[in-house]
Amino acid sequence: MNRVYIKTYGCQMNERDSEAVGAMLRNRGYSMVYDEFDADVVLLNTCSVRDKAEQKAIGKTGYLAKRKRQEPGFILGIMGCMAQNRGIELLDRLPDLDLLVGTQKFHAVPDYLDRIIASRKGLGPRPATLVDLEAEEGSQNTIREHLHQERKVSAYVSIMQGCNMHCTFCIVPKTRGPERARPITEIVEEVEELAASGTREVTLLGQIVNSYGRREIPIRNRKSPFVQLLEKIQEVKGIERIRFTSPHPVGFKPDLVDAFRNLSKLCEYVHLPVQSGSNRVLKRMNRPYSVERYLKIVEALRDAAPGMYFSTDIIVGFPGETEADFRATCRLFDEVAFDMAYIFKYSTRSGTPAATMPDQIPREVKERRNQHLLRKLEGISLARNKTLEGTIEEVLVEGKARHGDLYRGRTRGYRSCLFPAHDRLVGQLVKVKISRVTPSTLYGQMVLKGVDTEAVERMRLQPSF
Repeated sequence: MNRVYIKTYGCQMNERDSEAVGAMLRNRGYSMVYDEFDADVVLLNTCSVRDKAEQKAIGKTGYLAKRKRQEPGFILGIMGCMAQNRGIELLDRLPDLDLLVGTQKFHAVPDYLDRIIASRKGLGPRPATLVDLEAEEGSQNTIREHLHQERKVSAYVSIMQGCNMHCTFCIVPKTRGPERARPITEIVEEVEELAASGTREVTLLGQIVNSYGRREIPIRNRKSPFVQLLEKIQEVKGIERIRFTSPHPVGFKPDLVDAFRNLSKLCEYVHLPVQSGSNRVLKRMNRPYSVERYLKIVEALRDAAPGMYFSTDIIVGFPGETEADFRATCRLFDEVAFDMAYIFKYSTRSGTPAATMPDQIPREVKERRNQHLLRKLEGISLARNKTLEGTIEEVLVEGKARHGDLYRGRTRGYRSCLFPAHDRLVGQLVKVKISRVTPSTLYGQMVLKGVDTEAVERMRLQPSF
């Protein structure tokens, strides 16, 4: 009984946490599988940012509980944000759980599974549901293990945990706790290990990633701890590209803007959550910037890197959002011309100030506003991609596409690109001439300047070992 399947809901932070738990379990002798029906243990790493994510996880747990009643040895656990948010009350609804672990105790999962399995073998007392939702000092330093069963061309690196911003719609400060940063030296060591194993691109993760270390690490040479970290990773041999998510507009000081001008590995792509184009709504959200300030940040970043790509987060239907407020968001959308956006219908989260605000917006209004922005996004994204037809883009080859014989990769601007290639090029930077586009994808052919194309064709035809 040592085959484990982890299903992840939510953001890149959750994906990274799941990978770290998987790596810790593998080091303990567990086998990680990729189909829940092959597993003796299923762990759900959950999200609480939106109610829909919680309901999906609860529904999945209920489904798996039926299997547990038929297979007494089957082990079922919930980890992460929903566990932290709902706490022990989850057991009233999901009494079949064996394990309930919060966001600061991922590293304890191997020990808890060992205890559960030992009890099933009669080697220890049979526990009731194991519950650990406690905070733990230094927990931010435990998410550093990676699964190395296959080459990771691009990897996530968690640099901090928690959030101090307290937006009125957000439950993250409750589920993740206050900001805690990892030491720069440890992060750089992790990136160096990834580079040695073939990783070429890293994405730095944090709830407010550009707030990294502001309480633990001093400013040096007028550079924030986050920029100091970026400069250190710039020096790591083998790493070709650096990205980060998710930042907050208040963290874009001149030193970070200048980093896009000065650091060659820092890609010309910024995820810059705005949430609303209305100053009135931003104030109700407790977002400490104005639309005017946001546009100045966009202008500064485009000055530092003229080809900059922008994505954002938008919430439609926030309590009290009027049609005039929504039109202001549409104007901002057009003015910035976002290349990508995650557009969410406001979801009430119990325990947040917005949940009890007056003037909650009807579901049908949220849906209409959501669809309007999605259509706008499709048009803007297609127009931007059309400008790339006939151009040559640098693409990092990530692997085979899901369907067909093409390979996939991303440009520095985070545009997905499909093109003919070969396994030997995975992990390499190649030049691709773009021939056609859709709103979400570029298609093209590699450009092999100065390369013996006959030799490349022979290489393609040789078998891989």
